[in-house]
Amino acid sequence: MSAVLDVIAAVLILIGALLCLTAAIGLLRFRDVPSRLHAATKPQVLGVILICLAVALALRSWAVVAFLVPIVLIQLATAPLSAHMVGRQAYRNGTIDRPSLRADEIAESQETPPAAGG
Repeated sequence: MSAVLDVIAAVLILIGALLCLTAAIGLLRFRDVPSRLHAATKPQVLGVILICLAVALALRSWAVVAFLVPIVLIQLATAPLSAHMVGRQAYRNGTIDRPSLRADEIAESQETPPAAGG
């Protein structure tokens, strides 16, 4: 049973590392901020979760699990928030490719109203 769990842990670490590698490659290869955010959040978070699961399986200790659960929860909470903030700032800076957007829901709110003197 122990050998099977070790093999499963090794496979999970390999898959998690490959997902983190694809996230890094996506950050380098994609051309604009929204595409890079997609690459930076989803595969990276899933890769970290798989690696944490593999560590828990390999060490088989409740103390380790208690240490890994907050890591996973913090990753799940902070990755979407940071991606949202970076995407929002990129939109305001104009560093995104606006013609490639399918829907621009906040374009109207960016226009200056006539009564404001603009």
